Amino acid sequence: MNGLAARIHDALPQTQCTRCGYPDCEGYAQAVASAEAEINQCPPGGAEGVERLARLTGRPVQALDPAFGTEGPRRLAVIDEAWCIGCTLCLDACPTDAILGINKRMHTVIDAHCTGCELCIPVCPVDCISLEDATPGRTGWQAWSPAQAAHARARYALHGQHRPTDARQGKKRPEVEVAAPSAEARKRSVVEAALARARAASQRPSTPKP
Repeated sequence: MNGLAARIHDALPQTQCTRCGYPDCEGYAQAVASAEAEINQCPPGGAEGVERLARLTGRPVQALDPAFGTEGPRRLAVIDEAWCIGCTLCLDACPTDAILGINKRMHTVIDAHCTGCELCIPVCPVDCISLEDATPGRTGWQAWSPAQAAHARARYALHGQHRPTDARQGKKRPEVEVAAPSAEARKRSVVEAALARARAASQRPSTPKP
């Protein structure tokens, strides 16, 4: 990155949510620096984020473009562990490795690492992930701190070293292309998960009556 792009990158919240239209915060920073993108495309940064980029670029302050989303509170992903089938699709989708789990075992979210990027939501085949407001009444940079941004940036760099991120960045991997699960496959996964829970419940020793 050149000097301006680096300064812009430092001013972004580092949620890596891709809502700006670029694969990550660095991509957006470079696009803004080269005047390929506007300064009002980052919903997590909100109005204060637009003002930060305006000061850095010398461009006039403008309202956040609603085409890219709206400013809101910081959100956290929550997995309904009773419905999680352990498909692991959310592990690669999460840009900060905030989800912990292994194949065919329930997953959970580590709150301290979650940026609320929402990228885990569309890849879940059983819709067991939801978002909760973590900072009611506080939005944009009022709901996010420089320390949290620095932590998310470090986690994203670590993620890129050991996770395949091509799919999230819109690139086709040279290996086998994985098709999105069909509605029938989703229903089958839900049924299989329910049957597994029923079998597990039936195998538990019954509590003797007093």
